Amino acid sequence: MRVDDFDYELPDARIAQTPIEPRDAARLLVDRGAQAPEHRYVRDLPDLLQAGDLVVLNETRVLPARLRLRRVSGGAVEVLLLEAADTTRRRWEALVRPGGKLRVGERLLAESSRTHAIGAPIVEMGERTAAGDTFWIELVADGDPLETLAGIGEMPLPPYIHERLDDPERYQTVFAGEPSSAAAPTAGLHITSDLLARLGGAGVAVVTVELVVGLDTFQPISTDNPLDHPMHTERYRVPQATWDACQSTRARGDRVVAVGTTAVRALESAAARHELAGRTDLFIHRGFDWRVVDVLMTNFHLPRTTLLMMIDAFVGPRWRQLYATALNEQYRFLSFGDAMLLDRAAHPPAGD
Repeated sequence: MRVDDFDYELPDARIAQTPIEPRDAARLLVDRGAQAPEHRYVRDLPDLLQAGDLVVLNETRVLPARLRLRRVSGGAVEVLLLEAADTTRRRWEALVRPGGKLRVGERLLAESSRTHAIGAPIVEMGERTAAGDTFWIELVADGDPLETLAGIGEMPLPPYIHERLDDPERYQTVFAGEPSSAAAPTAGLHITSDLLARLGGAGVAVVTVELVVGLDTFQPISTDNPLDHPMHTERYRVPQATWDACQSTRARGDRVVAVGTTAVRALESAAARHELAGRTDLFIHRGFDWRVVDVLMTNFHLPRTTLLMMIDAFVGPRWRQLYATALNEQYRFLSFGDAMLLDRAAHPPAGD
């Protein structure tokens, strides 16, 4: 296996810069296995699923986790909070740019803020984490840490999005719960309250999991052999009711439909680890033993990423045909882009 196996050419013009309105007006490329894919819309989901299917959503909420700060000497520093170390939300694992010259104990100051004085200490630098590419930092500003982030932080849009997001709630799902993630579970951005109601009316149940979206969302595969790529751990939680619903759905021959790769990681981690909550570094690639997820709704992913490796594990090499079709048909890619509906049981084309 080589990293080139998960490469494709993605023109800049195909990267969506703004979210579509309404949310469920996004296009949906429907995998039909050996047959040509079908072109639909996310709003058609109740017609594409079956009564008895179970939809699983990742309910994590995105934090305003990007902090633009400065050193006492005046140099600009960007801190991206990845995950809180404990429930106080003061100690965090973070990406820091540039981080190489910062000293342990150095304090970084507010550059601009809606709630804090310019020059107020916000972050104190700690040691590098065991991973080596992130740091431990402490939020030292007065007051509740979430209020600090609300006053200073920005939505951590991916670096390939260059347009300003006027409404920060468009980078949140409508069903988001506890603030905890450094990125949105982007397939869920297409779901509306009306769509959820119509799924219920079509006999499709909806349940939730939580997976805190972390560092691997931002990083391409870093090794020539992708199996050598180090996976960072992420916190997940599968409620007992969700797990029971998944088991009963599959037992009666119906399907578990994950909305997004993060919902997949939560469910399959619970199955692989035999634990409904904890930390996971599960790496899903070719040959993976699928135990829970039958259908996947997901956005189109960057080349040379572990997310694309998951898609390859789910439907095999026909992902290339699906991506080529999407590019030819002017689908929008990545976080604010369109989606596809993949069926692991669909009969593959000859040669797959």
